[in-house]
Amino acid sequence: MEEKTPVVIVENVNKSFGENHVLRDFSMTVEAGEILVILGKSGSGKSVLIKCIIKLIEADSGSITVLGQNIDALEEDELNRLRADIGFLFQSNALYDSMTVKENLLFPLRRHWSKEDRENMADAAILEALEDVGLAHTLNMMPAELSGGMRKRIALARTLILRPKVILYDEPTTGLDPITGREISELMISVQKKYNATSIVISHDLNCIKMIANRMIMLIDGKNYASGTFQELEAATDSKIKEFFE
Repeated sequence: MEEKTPVVIVENVNKSFGENHVLRDFSMTVEAGEILVILGKSGSGKSVLIKCIIKLIEADSGSITVLGQNIDALEEDELNRLRADIGFLFQSNALYDSMTVKENLLFPLRRHWSKEDRENMADAAILEALEDVGLAHTLNMMPAELSGGMRKRIALARTLILRPKVILYDEPTTGLDPITGREISELMISVQKKYNATSIVISHDLNCIKMIANRMIMLIDGKNYASGTFQELEAATDSKIKEFFE
């Protein structure tokens, strides 16, 4: 069987806020092209973990390697170049309310593309990203004119526009009705197939997780407590795992 390349390697990471030990010697490896879901209780450190991966938060100890680069060894400009290869879909969507959909999608291109590239390729890139999420018609609309599910899709389009190699999703279906949540889950799968990106997903939504996850990690007591497929973990007899599926 072909061995897949690790895209993200987290080794013995610790993170505390005062007396609150959020991550305790947490380790995981994420392989190229997989959708890995991290499941844990509220406040268990899931969001802290993915923020450590892109160094929005600095771990207290341990090492994190992303796309072959140890993030602690990178200068700020090197770190910013690496971040251009990592898409982050925030739970809040983080769209700019005062900008049209087009302007929102242009924003990351301003940071990472040259003026010449923007002039030659931005319109086509924006249109393709919107077509990927089924919302080409919203180009000149404002975020306030869009439903919650549409805003989530636009945020995903903005994440896709730089063709990231890794996508981090923070609770992508939270606050959405079940039908819209299912549509977002299906969209995540189609994005995965088209771009062959590697995805790390934080979610409580078991319906979403069952649809998308190649593999799951249970973040319990700050540790990688268990990992496996949805079916394997759903069948577990350990009470700490079972309570997530009841």
